[in-house]
Amino acid sequence: MRAAAARAAFVNQIILRLWATETAAQPRLLKGVAIAAVGGFGRGLLFPYSDVDILFCVEKSVGALAKQPIRQLSQQLWDCGLQVSMSTRMTSDCERFEPGNPEFAISLLDLRSIGGDVELFARLQDKTVAKLRTKDAKSIAAELARLTLERHGKYGNTLFHLEPNIKECPGGLRDVNVCEWLRSLRKDALEDSESEFHSALAFLASVRCFLHYRHQRDDNTLDWLAQDAAAEQGIGLGRSAVGAHRVDAAYWMRAYFRHARIIERSLIREAETSEVRLESGPSSRRLKLPPTPGFRLEGGRIELAPRSAGGFDPARDPEIVLAAFAAMARTAARFSPESEERIGDAIPLLSANLEEGPGLWQQLSAILTGERAGVALRTMHALGMLELILPEFHGIDALVIRDAYHRYTVDEHTFVLIDTLHDLETEPPTGAPDWRVKFGSMVRELQNPALLYLAALLHDTGKGHSGDSHASESARMARDVLTRLEMDSYDAALVLHLIESHLDMSAALRRDIFDTETVRNFAAKVQTHEALRMLTLFTYADIAAVHPDALTPWKAENLWRLSMAAANHLDRNVDEDRFHATGAAEDAAPVSTETRDKLTRVLSLNRGHESAVREFLEGFPERYVNTRSPEVIAQHFQMTHNFAVEPFQIAFQHGAVSEITLVTQDRPRLFAGMAAALAAWGMNVVTADAFANSAGVIVDTFRFTDTFLTLELNQSERERFVSSVRELVSGKASVEKLLSSRRRVRRKAPRVVAETRVEIDNTASSHSTLVQIIAQDVPGLLRAVSATFGTLGHNLEVALIDTEGETAIDVFYITSDGDKLDGLQEAELRTALLKAIAENAEAT
Repeated sequence: MRAAAARAAFVNQIILRLWATETAAQPRLLKGVAIAAVGGFGRGLLFPYSDVDILFCVEKSVGALAKQPIRQLSQQLWDCGLQVSMSTRMTSDCERFEPGNPEFAISLLDLRSIGGDVELFARLQDKTVAKLRTKDAKSIAAELARLTLERHGKYGNTLFHLEPNIKECPGGLRDVNVCEWLRSLRKDALEDSESEFHSALAFLASVRCFLHYRHQRDDNTLDWLAQDAAAEQGIGLGRSAVGAHRVDAAYWMRAYFRHARIIERSLIREAETSEVRLESGPSSRRLKLPPTPGFRLEGGRIELAPRSAGGFDPARDPEIVLAAFAAMARTAARFSPESEERIGDAIPLLSANLEEGPGLWQQLSAILTGERAGVALRTMHALGMLELILPEFHGIDALVIRDAYHRYTVDEHTFVLIDTLHDLETEPPTGAPDWRVKFGSMVRELQNPALLYLAALLHDTGKGHSGDSHASESARMARDVLTRLEMDSYDAALVLHLIESHLDMSAALRRDIFDTETVRNFAAKVQTHEALRMLTLFTYADIAAVHPDALTPWKAENLWRLSMAAANHLDRNVDEDRFHATGAAEDAAPVSTETRDKLTRVLSLNRGHESAVREFLEGFPERYVNTRSPEVIAQHFQMTHNFAVEPFQIAFQHGAVSEITLVTQDRPRLFAGMAAALAAWGMNVVTADAFANSAGVIVDTFRFTDTFLTLELNQSERERFVSSVRELVSGKASVEKLLSSRRRVRRKAPRVVAETRVEIDNTASSHSTLVQIIAQDVPGLLRAVSATFGTLGHNLEVALIDTEGETAIDVFYITSDGDKLDGLQEAELRTALLKAIAENAEAT
């Protein structure tokens, strides 16, 4: 804070000296020009690389004369190395609030004189700004709330990011400014004397200074390397807190989150006092609650009843407090500041009065099943009430797990997961995808939703302890919770099973979900339909809670398909692996109604060619038929008619995730060629699959993102892209020539280094050998792997490509001469893959 204040004072002196030179040359500018600081400069805090915000207020009589000197002053400040943001306004321009430019009115709230015409500045401050604070206070406060909501929305409305922006994230320095602005707009506002708030501000200010000096620019992102350095130096902690011991990054980040949480809660209180809303959704002011002993809903806020004359305090009664949190979970209405403070102060007494057993489970269940449970749980967590009920939760308080995949801390990930599950219970928005509707229907089929929410609350508690499997550790800790709650043995078993197996469905999605063995093995783990529904919903929410883009439509669809396949298996109705369109095989299971209807539709799209369509479909894996629409299957069939003109038929569809499909006669290394072509163009493969029918026609489909926006920004390149891919696959153009230019680009060092692992399994599939590769996600990885398969003469049946953060998790089903690999082939393949992956990593 002192450094930022000293820099503001120093820049003040520079401006005054430079302006003195201008007024010496033009004495008329001594009157009619006032120089003011706004923004952070106006608050007297100028961080090392922050912009210098200056306002020149100019009277009309000297406007033309002042233009050149002001421009010259600006240039001289830039020459001094300062990032200057300068504006010039006539006094009349400052007198009215402009809804289209609320930022200017907000900037005037930090107005501070630097120099120039003292009388003019006094008029500006005493009349213009004072008028804004009185006449337009409500409008400015409303705009502040709107801008804050928009900003918070960009960060998922949570402060618990693994790499937060300490200025713009919720709980950051911008929220400190909003608190001060709202306070300054109220006539009866008093200076905030809360020591916690000022300590949090001092901590964030120290961190911002540290980041500016570290990055040598106005960069406020607290990335992992910066966290390590800040922890090593004990930034913001003070010498007494650090002492002779070096703190680790996880400990230091917890300190950051505690201070950010103080700022967040201060902002909520200031917004309530100023009567503006900082929450999306319906207002709680019109909500009603049935009469409940100990608290009431008033003005949209939950108010605890006052202490009685006999000394009884509702804030010290666990039943009343938990009932109030249940009301919060139903309505999203928050506690009044005074009630919240009373609960926080009463935590030690609440602990002494808390009774465990079925009564506590009933109260916790009411909170967990409330539509806005996330609001209640976060408040309970902040006040210490959640840890009072579940001490096991303390270990994941603001816990950072560095894996470059998760966006949030472990506790916030848990709350987002619960929010996601409750969102499924609501009516899906218009135009929602089919899978969103289906999962919504599934959540309403649960026999006891509270069990799912309890498992969700406890599923990651094991991450706060060392151990190889956090799922096992979480289940161990959950047993103690279930014992204290005296839960029914059947319900307890469901919760424990869900926690222990909560990663199983995500793992199964990395297998061929249309392979009989994959479905059989997965169904054996869930055993019952209720357990399957709970695990499906949990997996849906767990993936979605990683970060906003983690649950892709492709993952959601596959999750639903795996759930339905497992449900069919539990009912002993398993589809055959290979599709037989010309006549059922002797050992084939009956074709499902859905598949039969799809075949009818494909045939109707190709009237007169029914026999040829059946021959085309004969022998394709059921996965091909089940994952393609009738229209797409018909298109692939029609592409085979053009082999005589062009043997490499390609269909391309551009989008956020683009898709390219190759249809041709099977020949060695086609899949590898496609992977190489996409790598040469700098495309990032999201998923891919390869299929072949009995006649040797292959259909290889790749879904990918355009890393460098080549096709997004240059539509004319799309046709050249398709032609280039065709030439590269057919061998008419050199892949190496295109790849060589990309290899010269220096790749940024990964934040998390992934150890390469090659796992080969001959039992996971009934007809193929499964190969799973976990490695650093680098350009050319898929090409190197698939080329290795081709070099060894193995055939690729199915490929499932996935990425978590900077780690590639790719699964391949391969055969050799139509059979699984033997032991010698497995060893040879593992050695070759490890070598190819290492060489590709070195080349990039």
